[in-house]
Amino acid sequence: QVNFVVCQLFALLAAIWFRTYLHSSKTSPFIRHVVATLLGLYLALFCFGWYALHFVIQSGISYYIMIIIGVENMHKYCFVFALGYLTVCQITRVYIFDYGQYSADFSGPMMIITQKITSLAFEIHDGMFRKNEDLTPSQRCLAVRRMPSLLEYLSYNCNFMGILAGPLCSYKDYITFIEGRSYQLQQSEANGKEETKYEQTDPSPNIAVAQKLLICGLSLLFHMTITKTLPVEYNIDDNFRATASWPVRFFYLYVSLMAARPKYYFAWTLADAINNAAGFGFRGYDKNGGTRWDLISNLRIQQIEFGFTLQFSTSFKMFLDNWNIQTALWLKRVCYERATFSPTIQTFILSAIWHGVYPGYYLTFLTGVLMTLAARAIRNNIRHYFVESPAAKLCYDIITWMATQVAISYTVVPFVLLSVKPSFTFYSSCYFCLHIVSILVLLVFPLKRTQKGSKKHESIQPVWSKKLEEENLLQKNSYSTTNNSFSQKQEITCRYQALKQ
Repeated sequence: QVNFVVCQLFALLAAIWFRTYLHSSKTSPFIRHVVATLLGLYLALFCFGWYALHFVIQSGISYYIMIIIGVENMHKYCFVFALGYLTVCQITRVYIFDYGQYSADFSGPMMIITQKITSLAFEIHDGMFRKNEDLTPSQRCLAVRRMPSLLEYLSYNCNFMGILAGPLCSYKDYITFIEGRSYQLQQSEANGKEETKYEQTDPSPNIAVAQKLLICGLSLLFHMTITKTLPVEYNIDDNFRATASWPVRFFYLYVSLMAARPKYYFAWTLADAINNAAGFGFRGYDKNGGTRWDLISNLRIQQIEFGFTLQFSTSFKMFLDNWNIQTALWLKRVCYERATFSPTIQTFILSAIWHGVYPGYYLTFLTGVLMTLAARAIRNNIRHYFVESPAAKLCYDIITWMATQVAISYTVVPFVLLSVKPSFTFYSSCYFCLHIVSILVLLVFPLKRTQKGSKKHESIQPVWSKKLEEENLLQKNSYSTTNNSFSQKQEITCRYQALKQ
């Protein structure tokens, strides 16, 4: 863990150097790819020793599969191999070496690389095999129209900015950054046909980086002080369960799980700051002309912790939309959108497999299926009664926010406890109350099926994503995330079609 933090701080300094001395205006994309890859592999070797070879092996074999299988079926083979290789490494690490130990081991970066391998395979399949009219708007925007070179592939998977903690980014966004087209903005007429390209002054990420480093410092301080005094394991303490009242137990459940989150805030925000320091992560400008550096941000802390005041996180899904954002988008793109039946169940199962082999992960995500479906049923059948009156709407938001926080805490306890016995000890001490409530809700309230086609894909797009997309289009200001001029023109069209849809 110390190595991990040291390497991330080194990566932050390297990112500043990379942006200053290897800026795209001064250096060729080839040099930027080489340096980013070599620095990434060096950090991995320093942090994990020869276990870092797994990163190269997994990426190399996946690239070979892409070449020999062809674009028609390579996404399936890459998905099975990458996820299978990750699972084998996780089984080895957990059941042979250090079961139950919270260590920053090599399987963490492999989880991110697995996301990149599989998402790129699907994007190439969409761009080089499937017909354009068969793709959803988001798939058209992300589709890759040419096979990447081995250097580009390794750079995308193993660059120093994201090899240790991510976050996941699309291949087209990464290539756009390396080639220096992140600030090449496009202006479009309302009909989506006319466009004028112009170069925007390279904005400075210094303020965004400083703000994120401040959040990292506060998160680390909170983790090293408060978290230690509120262990999640105390929820299954025999004396606490025997003497504490139900309100006290649920309150401690909430605060102990809230105290467990800052370590993720620290790691993900630091990773985001590293990418920003290198110049990666610029989304555009807000309505006030301020720069937005949240293209690959992985979480929105305000909406997670204080969501009801911002009309966010008032449902289980909204909470998940603001937590581990890039992983949620990956699950949506490679599983939910493409599932032929029970997309919610398939997505939660894939999430459990990707996270690891601890039984607690499976208990958490199977419970999450119940919670998500129950929350969806309640929202579809009850919410419309409270939206007319502002006072009733506020009351509804507060109640659903509180219910969401309790449901999230109740659901993720096995994720922290890891093993079956302590997880069932906790749930049995609560008499499986929220499991039973969720099942009763599903029996009482009809669950509307997700519509097929384009509306389906629009409905599962995170709320914040749709708002940002609309805002970008109304401002007629979007960054280019494409490989060549043909794709640049298509980017405007697909974003406009997505808004119109």
